[in-house]
Amino acid sequence: MAEVDIKRFDEADETRRFEHGTFELVTIGGVTVGRARYEPGWVWSEHVGKATGESLCQVEHVGLVVSGRCAVKMTDGTEYELTPGDLFHVASGHDSWVIGEEPYVSLHFLGAGDYAKR
Repeated sequence: MAEVDIKRFDEADETRRFEHGTFELVTIGGVTVGRARYEPGWVWSEHVGKATGESLCQVEHVGLVVSGRCAVKMTDGTEYELTPGDLFHVASGHDSWVIGEEPYVSLHFLGAGDYAKR
């Protein structure tokens, strides 16, 4: 086994594509990390949820916002805004969407393997 393993999202192990976005997966050191890239107009319930048969995302996430902004709405109606530099934990049972005209990019350290599975 190599002492150092280096990978890049440019050569992801898997890419999950949907309207207005992609979710790239890389497994390294036994950990699956995801990179979400969503264009303006992307809404989880419309562009991912319909394909999975869910009205809300049932994956728990821990991640980091790289660029852009998004909103997260929980089942109780509480809304949050995620902005560049934010580390986030989002429980299962939520919807989310891109805010504004800038693409949204985030890294996911928990839940990546299960996200947007069909």
